[in-house]
Amino acid sequence: MPRALALETSGRTGSVAIVDDGVVLGEEQFPHGLQHAAGLVPIIDRLCRGRGWFPKDLKEIYVSAGPGSFTGLRVGITVAKTLAFATGARIVAVPTAEVLARNAPPGWQNLVIVLDAKRDQVFTATFANSGAGIPVPREPAHLDTLAGVLSRVPRPVHLLSEGIPYHQKFIPTGDPSIIVTASETWRPRAAAVAEVGYGMARRGEFADTDRLTPIYVRRPEAEEKFEARAAPP
Repeated sequence: MPRALALETSGRTGSVAIVDDGVVLGEEQFPHGLQHAAGLVPIIDRLCRGRGWFPKDLKEIYVSAGPGSFTGLRVGITVAKTLAFATGARIVAVPTAEVLARNAPPGWQNLVIVLDAKRDQVFTATFANSGAGIPVPREPAHLDTLAGVLSRVPRPVHLLSEGIPYHQKFIPTGDPSIIVTASETWRPRAAAVAEVGYGMARRGEFADTDRLTPIYVRRPEAEEKFEARAAPP
């Protein structure tokens, strides 16, 4: 029965959960704005101490790997790797889109994840309902436009996640087959990271700790601007 930690730092609100054999024993949220990995340590320490756990007790670490906030993803991955090197725990890099898909409301059929990528673009992924409410990936995480995604996805379709307000102008009005989910479902949760991560671990889908990097989909804007300035005219 593996004791595990689940980390969610990809969105505007982060969270940490401790997990015992797939069961979430405790979860704590924290506001967006953690700029350094050290900010997560007191939260992790508090949750583990509350259960009488020691670092050596952790066997698996489930981390939301992206796409999402570039800074947040770096923080989460850094903490996961540091803990793995220190404790010997194995890491599962959980796709953030699959974490968000666990927030889909009852009765959904098709789902589009909408994360703002700026420049009128979105980080997105699409899912179909398995028939039992389990999200089945249709299109993996990629860079796109919301209009482009909506032109391909079957109806009815639910839109979900924190990028929706930034791309409202691309959502057709008066079309009942396009349903915007309630804003309280837009936040990725460590408990969902644990749910997806536990299943991946049971299938042996562990990450290479040395080579693990966030799923950015595209490079951070700062890097692109730097290369543009450095390029010869």
